[in-house]
Amino acid sequence: MIPRKYEQVLFSLVLSGLMSLILSAVSTAATRGFADGFLYAWLTSWVVAWGLAFTIVLLVAPLSRKLVQKVLS
Repeated sequence: MIPRKYEQVLFSLVLSGLMSLILSAVSTAATRGFADGFLYAWLTSWVVAWGLAFTIVLLVAPLSRKLVQKVLS
């Protein structure tokens, strides 16, 4: 089992993975359609998108939390 102290990083990894998976599928389908090579093009773009999305989530999450706290206070 993974220690609880890694919860935020694991959450960011899962969230960015799922979001980038869905968005890259939609984007690939919109630009290429579901023609031959769709799966390869989708998964290739997803791997790149996931790496970027995970990094961005880690960098932006603290700012996002602060903004939400200000709105809620």
